[in-house]
Amino acid sequence: MEERYIASVDLGSSKIALTVARISGNDVQIVYYKETPSDGIRNSYVFNPKKASAPLDEQILQVVVGLPKYYVKQESASGKVPRGEEAGCITEEEVENLKEMALESYPLNDEKNEVMYGAVAQSFSTEDSFQQVESDIVGMVSDYLEGNFKVFIGRRRSVANLDVVMNELGIAIARKYFLPDVVAKAVLTEEEMENGVALIDMGAGSTSVTIYKGKVMRHYGAIPFGGKTITSDIRTECGLSERLAENIKLAYGACMPDRLQNLSEKIIQINDENGVPLKQLPVKYLSEIITLREKEIIDSMLYLIEESGFADSLRAGVVITGGGANLLNCASYVTELSGYHVRTGYPRHLFSASGCTGVFETGATAAVGMVLAAKNDRLLNCLDAPILPPEPEPEPAQEPQAEADPVDALFHPGEAEPVETPAAKPEPAEPKLPRENFLIDPVEFGEEVPREPKKKPEKTPSRFAKMTKIIWGKVKSTGEELVGSLYDDMDKNNNE
Repeated sequence: MEERYIASVDLGSSKIALTVARISGNDVQIVYYKETPSDGIRNSYVFNPKKASAPLDEQILQVVVGLPKYYVKQESASGKVPRGEEAGCITEEEVENLKEMALESYPLNDEKNEVMYGAVAQSFSTEDSFQQVESDIVGMVSDYLEGNFKVFIGRRRSVANLDVVMNELGIAIARKYFLPDVVAKAVLTEEEMENGVALIDMGAGSTSVTIYKGKVMRHYGAIPFGGKTITSDIRTECGLSERLAENIKLAYGACMPDRLQNLSEKIIQINDENGVPLKQLPVKYLSEIITLREKEIIDSMLYLIEESGFADSLRAGVVITGGGANLLNCASYVTELSGYHVRTGYPRHLFSASGCTGVFETGATAAVGMVLAAKNDRLLNCLDAPILPPEPEPEPAQEPQAEADPVDALFHPGEAEPVETPAAKPEPAEPKLPRENFLIDPVEFGEEVPREPKKKPEKTPSRFAKMTKIIWGKVKSTGEELVGSLYDDMDKNNNE
């Protein structure tokens, strides 16, 4: 079976994680994982593409990346299509077509500044059945098919800056993923998603909560602060540099100072560059600083859970992941404040890895989740240069047609009952890849959003051919040795 390679880049507020995996059928082997400090990224979105691209000065042909987790809003919508009396059983193709129409037809309030991240089907209904999941609706017979969706919308500028970062490096973006979904599938079990669970992702610049029930994503919310805010508190209260405050947090950070036992008696001796003692920092005092901010973060997450309406349906409790979940006593503190059963979520062992330090830690869940999501795309191989689409030929002029009645639109946000006469299903602009489960794949910015097509920067085939000869020509035979050689320059820059 032919091997493929997938590279994912997790653009975090405190670090950039680069992962390279070898795919052979359903077997996933991560051959390289590297973290480097990030810059130009705030609250999980790129605000300065030039700074964000500096640590990624590597010759990679294609990567998969994650969409920003903050500045995301969710809206409810419903759609309905007629089938006719002789249409027969509902097929998977009909369900997929309804999902496609959800993305293509939902009206954005501000098309100039907003972009569709994706839509999640909550339930389907027919004339005889209501609130059915996708696996049950396929095979039924009905005169119509109705779907209820959660639509996730983000900022267009935040997505566009991802393209700017990679264009600066000459790297193509193969896929963009909505991170809450890929992280959940990398961390949560099928039983947890079925019985109801809240996944709290404690990142550096943002903290988010994703709620699953019946194996469907039911709610999502995020706040614009996380682990970096805790570091800032330590720096301000103790008069330290940001780098030193971060190192102390990673080494001695803990919640609940009353439960530290012997550790609370420890004193951290801080010296200057010449070894001269500067100050002493009690571990208990450090824990008090961390606990105050951690309480604010957890209370915000519990508020979002209560607001979702699923607070009483979380039979599997809460799972915490992300870099912030590594704090000592963090899971116990969430349990004390919420009353839920809480566990720490590490990447599930759905892959193999050898010599990749950190890939099984909570901070690697986003990078690993994107690899696991991309492996299902059989056409994706990050060793290959992307094929640029041909220039579209001008269409012949057509006679103007009468405008459709606005009430015939597919989606009607806020209405309990959709209209009975929907618009005709638009023909897709290009073939779509098969969808999986309930999640509609996130739109490719500038490609699948037909409202404002964006001309991509031209990439000369000769550059990709040159890069292929230099870098990827040896990958299949050298494996991990090649990947290590690709990042010698990154290690050199970090050491400097």
